[in-house]
Amino acid sequence: MENQNPVISITENVLHFKAQGHGAKGDNVYEFHLEFLDLVKPEPIYKLTQRQVNITVQKKVSQWWERLTKQEKRPLFLAPDFDRWLDESDAEMELRAKEEERLNKLRLESQGSPETLISLKKGYLFMYNLVQFLGFSWMFVNMTVRFFILGKESFYDTFHTMADVMYFSQMLAVVETINAVIGVTSSPVIPSLVQFLGRNFILFIIFGNVEEMQNKAVVFFVFYLWSTIEIFRYPFYILYCIDMDWKVLTWLRYTVWIPTYPLGCLAEVVAVIQSIPIFNETGRFSFTLPYPVKIKVRFSFFLQIYIIVIFLGLYINFRHLYKQRRRRYGQKKKKIH
Repeated sequence: MENQNPVISITENVLHFKAQGHGAKGDNVYEFHLEFLDLVKPEPIYKLTQRQVNITVQKKVSQWWERLTKQEKRPLFLAPDFDRWLDESDAEMELRAKEEERLNKLRLESQGSPETLISLKKGYLFMYNLVQFLGFSWMFVNMTVRFFILGKESFYDTFHTMADVMYFSQMLAVVETINAVIGVTSSPVIPSLVQFLGRNFILFIIFGNVEEMQNKAVVFFVFYLWSTIEIFRYPFYILYCIDMDWKVLTWLRYTVWIPTYPLGCLAEVVAVIQSIPIFNETGRFSFTLPYPVKIKVRFSFFLQIYIIVIFLGLYINFRHLYKQRRRRYGQKKKKIH
């Protein structure tokens, strides 16, 4: 719609809009009134373009509103613009990122040339992501080739052929959590920590400590799904470090996790369930409470609780990744014209 001579004002906390415009039905007068939920400043700011009017209204008190308008039912012509939408958690992340950026800037100014330090940071992140990509891609290709050559037989010796590289890659992943904690990256700490601890529990406790588990087919599926996720994630970060954006890789990075994360968690749950009888039989990690209780606490009890924890971790990471995908590929809603 082409806008002409808009009249925009705020009186008694109500936004008044009126404009002559040329739309699909020819020349018409477009008009609406919007009463806000709480007090706003009576000086709206607007920018006029050929297709739309962008109006900015500031709250008198900076706080979260449960809705925009005083009336509970949303007006039919009003729809959110998800390109600019923020919920409280998004805003907190954005504010934290801006604060980290400000602190990093002050730190760089006090320590030396900003360009030099930024280059060093990008070089460090580039090398880390490259090493991780090489590790996971080697495992992915190796397992794929072995499957096509040996078929199902390749499932049962996956641990013995892949364990050393998987140990290295999963332990090295602690760098991602450290980077988030000290502000090298703006990633949230919790999802990174949940993934690091969860994977290493499966790798070191369920597989590494139980020899009977190392020859089971579930090892192949856990390792293969972990590797499938990372062979798209780490190249995306590598290109980001050198300011490149390959649309196909970006789409894969923000999409592949949708089936692979739940499948990976399902494979981890299967591995835990298969290990429970073995832990019960061997008594490994079980203990007896001291006198006078003298109750034997089996490690399998904690494994059953851990199965619930796996699904909680899936929810945390799924929610984090969904928000990332929504910010990049969020559905665009029709704006008010």
